[in-house]
Amino acid sequence: MINWITSLFQTQKTVTESDMKKFLIVGLGNIGAEYANTRHNIGFKILDHFAKKESIRFQTAKLGDVAEFKIKGRTLLLLKPNTYMNLSGKAVKYWMEKENIEKGNVLVITDDLNLSFGTIRIKTKGSDGGHNGLKSIQSLLNTTEYPRFRFGISDQFKKGQQVNYVLGEWDEEEKSKLTERLELSAQIIQSFALAGLNNTMNEFNGK
Repeated sequence: MINWITSLFQTQKTVTESDMKKFLIVGLGNIGAEYANTRHNIGFKILDHFAKKESIRFQTAKLGDVAEFKIKGRTLLLLKPNTYMNLSGKAVKYWMEKENIEKGNVLVITDDLNLSFGTIRIKTKGSDGGHNGLKSIQSLLNTTEYPRFRFGISDQFKKGQQVNYVLGEWDEEEKSKLTERLELSAQIIQSFALAGLNNTMNEFNGK
């Protein structure tokens, strides 16, 4: 009986002080070269930009490509799920549990049709807004209360063309503005870990 109780307590993870300084930054997207430069893959693109800027590399691991970045006592785990968009929640849930990361220390980066191109919206919680990646995360975490960073891709498509639009590549005007937006997005990731969610929202929302 005592051994059983001891075993139970050993299998239950507790959140330590070091865990509170650990963050999971999730960029949503689809794997494959054909999706690399599409609007729907802005989550991947932002993490790739961050990794290049900080000279870190992604390694293929379970359910995704993962990179680690350390700054001022914080550890950021960057995750690009390889499950395809509709099953993103599997990767998010696995890495949260594996690394013992609380949902408040998770930042999910996604595209948003309801925002004009490049507009930033960082929120503490919210609905999936019809986004299949967020639907999967919400379903597997059983909550809508996790931080998300929405990057506007606008809704400049004709009726019935939504899928082709989000899976289409950036136009020339968008490409010309993208680099500055990616740089801003990298700043948001660091701010989330160093300054906290509320300060990050106050500084970057609407920029």
